[in-house]
Amino acid sequence: MMPEAATQMPQELSPRHLRKRLLQLGVLVVLVAAVVLLTPGLAGLRQRLDHAAAGWLGIAAVAELLSTLSYVVIFRAVFCPRMSWRMSYQIGMAEQAANALLPAGGAGGLALGAWALSRGGMSATHIARRTVAFFLLTSLANVGTLVVFAAAFAVGIGGHDPQPAFTLGWGAAAALAIVATLALPWVASRLGLGRKPLPADAGRLKRLSRRAGEALIGGVQDSVVLLRQRPVGVVVGSMGYMAFDIVALGAAFLAFGYSPGLGVLVVAYLVGQLGGLLPLPGGIGGIEGGLLATFALYHVPLAASAAAIIAYRALQLWIPGILGSIAFVRLRAILHRETEPAAICRPLAEPIELRTTARGRPRPAGRFGRPDRSPH
Repeated sequence: MMPEAATQMPQELSPRHLRKRLLQLGVLVVLVAAVVLLTPGLAGLRQRLDHAAAGWLGIAAVAELLSTLSYVVIFRAVFCPRMSWRMSYQIGMAEQAANALLPAGGAGGLALGAWALSRGGMSATHIARRTVAFFLLTSLANVGTLVVFAAAFAVGIGGHDPQPAFTLGWGAAAALAIVATLALPWVASRLGLGRKPLPADAGRLKRLSRRAGEALIGGVQDSVVLLRQRPVGVVVGSMGYMAFDIVALGAAFLAFGYSPGLGVLVVAYLVGQLGGLLPLPGGIGGIEGGLLATFALYHVPLAASAAAIIAYRALQLWIPGILGSIAFVRLRAILHRETEPAAICRPLAEPIELRTTARGRPRPAGRFGRPDRSPH
């Protein structure tokens, strides 16, 4: 029997709270539309919005739908490869609805997924490791692509770069982030972190720090193993989640009669999306500001950028917001109706990382790479 606290829905994920956020999002959209329509200095923007090409907007909507479905693919590959596609869709899509509605920089969706998986019988330790792995693998597509395009600009095959120092700086930062993340298990091993058991009188903060460190290192290890053992689901899901979103933004630009060029589009997208880390509902304001500022640095006309970003963000918020809200209602009903919810996830919590003993026999890796003898 799982502790009651582990199966209770977080208050911020309650249907009443999410409905309130959805209403707030709708009001904010109306206010933005009113500003665009009534502000005297935005005549150029209104003209572009009036002459949008419906065909390209349709392509942007399809691309955004494919991006949300790609999220479900990598969610299933990381958390629950034996779970039904229906259940994976409901959890993964509900996570995206929470990401669109909650001011948590993406953490709201992960919290919802953790609640659903714990209700399904997955252990807290396993959820923590895989949550870290999921975040790292979805981020890897972004930072890896940024490194590739920065290098392409540097060697002259990415086209004209109006801001070479800016591009190379972010490319170098992305490469450093990849190296530093992959080095974490080695550093932890060299420093002997996690080897000594905590004393019985260890405080709550020390125990939380130990568990957080174990989840971080274990998540990095799981990321590498998942790339080796489930490359199709992980790569297709993570790359599709990012690439189709970029296609949606590019199609939104074309809908308003402008194309920033592939290299500029990709780099500006990847850097501008960092505005979503601000604690704002759905990243509203942060992502738009980040994208506008980055495209401006690359000399993209402000009216074209604003029109494309408004259309793109409307699709990015409302497609997963609506589909995910429906999925969440169905998921919540299933988890509350299920008499043995542990049957959903219990077979999925076995360790995946195998190391070889001195006699050539495989053993599961546990905390910071040591054998794991805990029951699953």
